[in-house]
Amino acid sequence: MTRANKKSESEINRILQTYSDMLYRTAYLLLGNPHDVQDVLQEVLLRYMEKAPVFTSCDYEKAWLLRVTSNCCKDCLRFRKRRSYTNLEQIQECLPAPEDRQLLYELYALPAKWKTVLLLHYFEGYQIREIAKITGLSENAVKKRLQRGRDALKLDLTQ
Repeated sequence: MTRANKKSESEINRILQTYSDMLYRTAYLLLGNPHDVQDVLQEVLLRYMEKAPVFTSCDYEKAWLLRVTSNCCKDCLRFRKRRSYTNLEQIQECLPAPEDRQLLYELYALPAKWKTVLLLHYFEGYQIREIAKITGLSENAVKKRLQRGRDALKLDLTQ
């Protein structure tokens, strides 16, 4: 690692203070296991320290971190041989209202490809074009995944 790529301790602390909650929520929603989430977040931090480019704005930095987190979660899911167990009762305390619990259960049951775009769009406030850049998908693929994810949630919630 060259001297130019090293991040200062203050930069790392700023990243942790600014984005740690968002990255934890994202990874937890995709993985559902706090131990796997910790592993993924450590990997994201290491990649930030070693490989992060110079960002032109906070939005690019946030998008880069979300993309790395999403990719690390996919890698974790791909290579884990065991099925992870999630105690959803632990995260109920984080929800703002009890009526959101059913939505959380249904969202957690969706495939990861739908959860990712739904999370980025509805919870993090990204537009379709931005989600396409973050995930590496086309805008049409993002729209279709949003549609299918909403349809699946609607079907599950009306039953």
